[in-house]
Amino acid sequence: MAAARWSPAAFLALLLLLLPFAPSPARAATPGKSPSSSSTAVFQLQGAVYPIGHYHVTMNIGDPAKPYFLDVDTGSDLSWLQCDAPCQSCNKVPHPWYKPTKNKIVPCAASLCTSLSPNKKCAVPQQCDYQIKYTDKATSLGVLIADNFTLSLRNSSTVRANLTFGCGYDQQVGKNGAVQAATDGLLALGKGSVSLLSQLKQQGITKNVLGHCFSTNGGGFLFFGDDIVPTSRVTWVPMARTTYGNYYSPGSGTLYFDRRSLGVKPMEVVFDSGSTYTYFAAQPYQATVSAVDFKHSSF
Repeated sequence: MAAARWSPAAFLALLLLLLPFAPSPARAATPGKSPSSSSTAVFQLQGAVYPIGHYHVTMNIGDPAKPYFLDVDTGSDLSWLQCDAPCQSCNKVPHPWYKPTKNKIVPCAASLCTSLSPNKKCAVPQQCDYQIKYTDKATSLGVLIADNFTLSLRNSSTVRANLTFGCGYDQQVGKNGAVQAATDGLLALGKGSVSLLSQLKQQGITKNVLGHCFSTNGGGFLFFGDDIVPTSRVTWVPMARTTYGNYYSPGSGTLYFDRRSLGVKPMEVVFDSGSTYTYFAAQPYQATVSAVDFKHSSF
């Protein structure tokens, strides 16, 4: 799922040589600390474009830490887990539902709560309720939780980062609501402040660098941090600083067919790992169809 379903997605395949991990005793994150140049977290990707249709990583969450499969999505900001709470539409997930406790609930006045909905008035001040509507019509409803994520870093250390995410108790996916899900939740890696990548940077654990690396046979690696960024055989494209929403985008593009511009402007392109398709919104799609029809009619 992703919040940017109206825009085309693009994917970059890289092959990286990754060093093995040798974890050491975990340390707690220090808020406000400058990220270490060697602080990079690497996760093995599972999945494929076809026939699975998604990529996920395993995140260890809670104390004691328990594994959860999270669908990697660069097109949205709020990560969430299916929670063990009264719900109308509880997804069947691979692992036991995450069990929240009251002391982990994020209050309404917290900055990460207000960043989701700046003008929102909370019905219950002691908690931050959220509702996300994705453009594929999937939804997630729940409350914000802060809990420990145990991360193994490439500098042979392990860190427990207290991160904010959604405790989802009502998920709607597809026409029939609850489904048998392949993952326990969503790992949102957009550019918003509530994104896990932004939180890790704010706490001084990793730099604000994201790598999504695909293998030709499915799987691959996901990394946060900058010490394994390849220096050769890579084509770099700068990302636009200002975009519609918190999406990764190279900026506006021009749509051509048969070497002629179709006049669809502006057309913003976003990178969305939550989709397995590259596709157009309604206006550029219709312009393309019309151009193809006109071309064929001239034969």
